[in-house]
Amino acid sequence: MGTDVITIQPAASIRGTISVPGDKSITHRALLLNAIAKGKSQIIGAGLGDDCLSTLSCLHQLGVQIERVAEHEFIVHGIADQLRASTAPLNCGNSGTTMRLLLGILSSIPQFNVLFGDSSLTTRPMGRVAEPLRQMGASIDGRQNGNLPPLAIKGNSLKGIEYCMPVASAQLKSALLLAAIRADGTTVIDQPSRSRDHTELMLSSQGINIDTSGNTIKLDGGQDPIAVDVAIPGDISSAAFWMILAAIHPDADLSVKNVGSNPTRAGVIMILERMGAQISRDNLQSGSEPAADFSIKSSFLNGTTISGEEIPLLIDELPAIAVAATQAEGTTIIRDANELRVKESDRISTMYQGLQKMGAAVEELEDGLIVHGPSILRGAKVQCHGDHRVAMALAIAASLADGETELWGASAASISYPAFWRTLQEIQSV
Repeated sequence: MGTDVITIQPAASIRGTISVPGDKSITHRALLLNAIAKGKSQIIGAGLGDDCLSTLSCLHQLGVQIERVAEHEFIVHGIADQLRASTAPLNCGNSGTTMRLLLGILSSIPQFNVLFGDSSLTTRPMGRVAEPLRQMGASIDGRQNGNLPPLAIKGNSLKGIEYCMPVASAQLKSALLLAAIRADGTTVIDQPSRSRDHTELMLSSQGINIDTSGNTIKLDGGQDPIAVDVAIPGDISSAAFWMILAAIHPDADLSVKNVGSNPTRAGVIMILERMGAQISRDNLQSGSEPAADFSIKSSFLNGTTISGEEIPLLIDELPAIAVAATQAEGTTIIRDANELRVKESDRISTMYQGLQKMGAAVEELEDGLIVHGPSILRGAKVQCHGDHRVAMALAIAASLADGETELWGASAASISYPAFWRTLQEIQSV
C-alpha cells in the first residue's frame, strides 16, 4: 500500500477541453501483436502509463527492437516467432495484461522464461490462463500450481483446443488467441458473454483469419500475422473519470477529444446516458477502432441497476460509476461484478471503504455494491490501496466533497494515467 498522499480541494467548477492518454488496452496489443508479426509497424498515440511501459520493457528483453521516434510514437520491428529467452526474469510490474498476454505468446516459443510482478500482481489469479495453455501443450508452473506469479513457462508445439471460458475476460481470451495462431489445428473459444474485442480486431487487420459468431471464436493455427500501423485513440477508461466528474458536478461543461468508442468498451457511456447524463458526440471517426469527441455537462442523474452481460463492457469503469451513483437520485445496484475482487485491489471492498468514509450511503455485496443517493460527500482521509482506478475514482469524489480530502497511495494513477493530477488541476477552479 502506498504511503504517498495527494490532497484534493473541492472544485468550484469544471471547465475545459482535454485529451486523455492513448488507450491502454490497444497500446498493449499494438506492441505485442506487432512484435510477433512479420515486418515493421508504426504506432501513433501510444499510452505511456506504467503498465504499457512494462510491456515495452519485456519485449525489449525478448529481443524485439522498438524505436521511440516521438513522445507517443514507436516503430516496432516484428520478429515473428523468433523471440529469444530473456536472461533475466520478465518484470510485468502491475500489469495483468502484460503477464497474461505474454503467457499466450511465450507458450509456443521453445524457450524458458520467468514472469513476475509487483506485490499486487503477485496476488492476481493466473491459473485461468495457465490451465488452458497447458491443455494446448505449454509448460507453466508457479505458486499454487501455477495460479499465482511468479510463473515459469517453457513453450512447446501447441495444439488447438475447444475451451469454454469460465468468465468473460478479454485478457484470457487474448492469451488463448495469441497461442492459437501458432498451434496445430483449430482453437474454439466460447465466451459466457461479450468482452472487449481489441485483439480480434487487430489480428484481423494483420491478416489472421478469425471467425466470430455470437460469443464463439474460431481460429485456425499456423497463421503468420503481418505488421500493421496503428493509430491509437484516447482511452475511454481514462475519459470516464472526467465524464462522470462533469456529469455529477453542479457547475461543469467539459469536452474530451478523440476518445475510443469501441462498442465493447462503451458500456460506461450507455450507463451514464441511462442515468440521465447530458453527453453529446461530435467528430465521429469510423474504422475498426472508432472514436469521437465527447462533451458533458452537469446533469441530474437517476439510479440504475447494472448486472449480467453489461458488466464486462464496463468492468474498469465501475469504481467511477459507483461515485456517480452517490450523486444520483435513488438507488444504484451493481451485481455480477465478482471480477472486481481480483483486480489491482479488491475494488468492491476498497470503493466501499472509501465512499463510506466520505459519507456515502453504500452497501457492500459479495458481487458488487448498492449505493443510495444522493449523498453529500465530505472530505476525509482515505486509502487508495495502490490501485490506480480507485485513486482516480476517489479523486473525482473529492472534487465535489465538502472540505479537504487526503488520498493515500494515490500516485498509483501513473499506472494508466501519469498526467491525471495535472489535468484535474487544469479543469477545476477552487
